[in-house]
Amino acid sequence: MKPAPRRLMKYVFLIIGLSAVGTLMSAVAFFAWTKQLLQNPVIVESSAGIETLELESFPVGVNSTNKEITEDPLVDWYMETHLSIDTNTTRRNRILDKVLAQVATWDWYQNLASSVSRILVIYPGERHEEIVTNIGEILNWSKEERDLFYTYIAEAEPYLEEGKFFPGRYVVPSDATPELVADVLYNQFAKEILSRYNDEVEEFVPLADALSIASLLEREAYDFTDMRYISGIIWNRLFVGMPLQLDATLQYARGSKTYEPDWWPRVVPDDKFIDSPFNTYQNPGLPPAPISNPSTEAVVAALNPRITDCMFYFHDQKGKFYCTTTYEEHVAKLKEIYGQGS
Repeated sequence: MKPAPRRLMKYVFLIIGLSAVGTLMSAVAFFAWTKQLLQNPVIVESSAGIETLELESFPVGVNSTNKEITEDPLVDWYMETHLSIDTNTTRRNRILDKVLAQVATWDWYQNLASSVSRILVIYPGERHEEIVTNIGEILNWSKEERDLFYTYIAEAEPYLEEGKFFPGRYVVPSDATPELVADVLYNQFAKEILSRYNDEVEEFVPLADALSIASLLEREAYDFTDMRYISGIIWNRLFVGMPLQLDATLQYARGSKTYEPDWWPRVVPDDKFIDSPFNTYQNPGLPPAPISNPSTEAVVAALNPRITDCMFYFHDQKGKFYCTTTYEEHVAKLKEIYGQGS
């Protein structure tokens, strides 16, 4: 599990400070800054039908049946050419997306941006309850409307509660209905994921498995490079039947409890004994479904792991990645970095 980035907190404190000042100059400057962040959003004026597109299929560097990984040297080229994602700036953009996702929930900003439309921002790695709550608040939906929005997406193929609320930046009418917004999100999922997931890709890695691994990567990794190495470790563990033992799944299991106030609570040792099918310390293999809603880059990373001998990993407080081949080495490295380990 990755620690909360300190840089993000600096952005949040900056936003709070600007809000407290409350001067017209600050508001205008802040609006211009956040408007720059909202580049190339999906703008919707009417019902969005599912587009039928023929896009370049995802590259695949893993065969889940034969338990083999073969790195494709053209993965970064594919990302830049077919997805327009610069893997060198991913971390910075993800932090800005997180900030904008928070800003989009503020009524004063939405009203300042437009009186007839609303900005919806889904941050990669959010669970569906977060997304439904944020969008419902922004569009002033009732509980029935929020439930309807969730149902529209969850019951579309593939039948998964998570994984299809596609991350991105959307501009919709201020009176957008649950059906309209669901169409918009699912249309993006179909365009970015389904249209690239042909039968050949499915043969190597089932879509549900790719979405599950991608959802784990969103919660465990910092950027695309990080994702590919952690993907390699996840596949290594799956190939030998080792439990994944990922803290993000404990967060998901605890966050699903009605008594838990946070969607992604801080993990404590006792969480390893939570009775949940999503507890990957207690249950072998992948969780029964995705634990969050992943970006396209996370899906690519799930399908294109790095070849590594590592079986264990962690990040330090600055986000630096460490991996080891044995548990003994893992504990030794933890003690070296943190002074303790288990």
